[in-house]
Amino acid sequence: MNTEKDFSPLTPNIVRALNDKLYEKRKVAALEIEKLVREFVAQNNSSQIRHVIQILASEFALSQHPHSRKGGLIGLAACSIALGKDSGLYLKELIEPVLTCFNDSDSRLRYYACEALYNIVKVARGAVLPHFNVLFDGLSKLAADPDPNVKSGSELLDRLLKDIVTESSKFDLVAFVPLLRERIYSNNQYARQFIISWILVLESVPDINLLDYLPEILDGLFQILGDNSKEIRRMCEVVLGEFLKEIKKTPSSVKFAEMANILVIHCQVSDESKLTNDLIQLTAMTWMREFIQLAGRVVLPYSSGILTAVLPCLSYDDRKKHTKEAAGACNYSLMKLVTLEDDEDEEPQSTTSLPSKDTANKKEGDLNDSLNASQDSVGLSNISFFTPAGADRTQVTLDLDGIVQVLDRHLRDASTGMMTRIAVLKWLYHLYIKTPRKMFRHTDSLFPMLLKSLSDESDEVILKDLEVLAEIASSPAGQTEYSGSRDSTDRTELHVPDGSKVVQLGLGSKVVDSSPSTPSMNSYFYKFMINLLKRFSLERKLLETRGAFIIRQLCLLLHAENIFHSMADILLKEEDLKFASTMVQTLNTILLTSAELFQLRNQLKDLRTPESCALFCCLYRSWCHNPVATVSLCFLTQNYRHAYDLIQKFADLEVTVDFLMEVDKLVQLIESPIFTYLRLQLLDVENNPYLIKALYGLLMLLPQSQAFQLLSRRLRCVPNPELMRTVKDSNPASAKRTTQPQVDYKELLQHFEQVQSKHLKVRHQRAGHTEHPDRKLVL
Repeated sequence: MNTEKDFSPLTPNIVRALNDKLYEKRKVAALEIEKLVREFVAQNNSSQIRHVIQILASEFALSQHPHSRKGGLIGLAACSIALGKDSGLYLKELIEPVLTCFNDSDSRLRYYACEALYNIVKVARGAVLPHFNVLFDGLSKLAADPDPNVKSGSELLDRLLKDIVTESSKFDLVAFVPLLRERIYSNNQYARQFIISWILVLESVPDINLLDYLPEILDGLFQILGDNSKEIRRMCEVVLGEFLKEIKKTPSSVKFAEMANILVIHCQVSDESKLTNDLIQLTAMTWMREFIQLAGRVVLPYSSGILTAVLPCLSYDDRKKHTKEAAGACNYSLMKLVTLEDDEDEEPQSTTSLPSKDTANKKEGDLNDSLNASQDSVGLSNISFFTPAGADRTQVTLDLDGIVQVLDRHLRDASTGMMTRIAVLKWLYHLYIKTPRKMFRHTDSLFPMLLKSLSDESDEVILKDLEVLAEIASSPAGQTEYSGSRDSTDRTELHVPDGSKVVQLGLGSKVVDSSPSTPSMNSYFYKFMINLLKRFSLERKLLETRGAFIIRQLCLLLHAENIFHSMADILLKEEDLKFASTMVQTLNTILLTSAELFQLRNQLKDLRTPESCALFCCLYRSWCHNPVATVSLCFLTQNYRHAYDLIQKFADLEVTVDFLMEVDKLVQLIESPIFTYLRLQLLDVENNPYLIKALYGLLMLLPQSQAFQLLSRRLRCVPNPELMRTVKDSNPASAKRTTQPQVDYKELLQHFEQVQSKHLKVRHQRAGHTEHPDRKLVL
């Protein structure tokens, strides 16, 4: 430094001492400067005070010589001490050169800079708040300083500054938040710890409402929550916990929509191998749960994004039990927000009435009873983002299109977990109950995937899938939407029956073989039945393993008569005769054995009404694809004479091993509780001769197998008609049944022969008739 330069009012002795390498001499110079500045203060000579500060800053603190910089720092601190309460007038000039030294490469100089600033701030107290941002910026750098002495000094300064902020009511939070938002993304552990400590302090100050600015820093807080340091994670958890407590206390002032995007992103784990990601996800999911419960219907416009985050978590195992439970609570709460009112902005349909609120609420109750609150990570490319809420929070619109898009994507994804698939199907069912008009716009796109889901490995998934399909097929809204606004022509390969044909039933009488007597279905019902049978045709394993299960459940959901009537109509026109025979055999087994079909069996037992006769004729024509099934239908409907006539026709059929196995099963069924009434009718020999003849016909068909022995023993129990005759029976024989609509059994028998002729022709063409019908059969 040039000692000849004029540094007045600093004396040459002060200048030499400030440049000395010894700390003690620099300290003596600082005391002289303090004395000099006090004199200027007493004289109210502000120009000289500024001149001294300017010399210390430019000539010393910002000097190229390290000892001069140290002298300048201690000199500036001395000025501040001398100024006392008046130091606030000169803070900019005092602070800036000190902060510049925070970047010095010499760690000791950085320590002296920290010490000097501590003294300046200690004297100025609240007056430093207008310069808080630059102080905070400098401190944030020292917090990550590698030198322990510098770090220690910065911590002392940090505590002092926190005390000042806590005591003051003039802290400029608006100016500070942008700097906080920038610094919060630091990857340095110490810098993160520094940031978290300041947020915790600001949150604790009653006069500072940091909650209003939480959307600005929430993402950064979740980033810090993934830090490798356990202590930093704990501090961050505390901060987030304090914010959540405050949100619960004052939900009306919380900017839910502005923070929801952040939660959606952090609810999704991109790297499951990092344990810290589990903590981030659990915390974000917990916040999401509280948001939905506190904000209510306000979050409905953003529900697609929430579902994107929540649904995959529902399939987590016990390792992420708490996250799974929080996701389940989110899913349940969000579902409850969707109500019938969300469908009311549509124009009312005059031709079709929608389900009443009572009906919809009853179905919703059933859904709630089975709602599982217990789902694979979704890539960032699939994230659905929220749109910031408008100023008017009262106008809430359900983002139905977005929800359906998310649900459809999870349904199509082969990697989707079972519990997620179940939740998706529960959502679809709920939406069809609450918003049927709007949902039927999406039915054509959802329908193929719903059908495909019937092949799912989980029975529970199939059950929920069938509930959705049944609601689609039976909802009045489906009739209006499908027939009113779309082309009603079915675009499937199979032909949809007319539904208005008239079947000749004999003696000039006619019974309309039209729709079933149960509640009517909509336009999607036949489409569903056609595609279900087509799926069974293409996936024979599905028919074998789940066919009966699916059909039984549909009989509960859509009424058995509807199911059997429609399938019989469709199978009547089925070109694949082998599949038709297999399908009829399946339906017949279900009809004769399932508890769900009890009412339908009772309806068919006595053909007393035109409706029951029409149903019998409809089933009979399709049942002709399978001769044994046709006979069993006649047994069920007590058409014993016709059963006997059919068995007589069996002589013209190709008797195969499969055919005899079906006869064997029929004999087993005759011994089951279903046919108790038939066995009791064997007591009335005179009025049921054709029943006995039909059973003997089956006996003659069977080789001497176990079934043969079983039926033979049963027939040996048939009593002698003379022994069974009573006085009452001496009167003219009374008819077994009361008057009933007549059925043209001759025409039905001709139909049976025609169908069997087709089957025989197809078998011969397919197999080249390599197996001779008279071949010896061994059972």
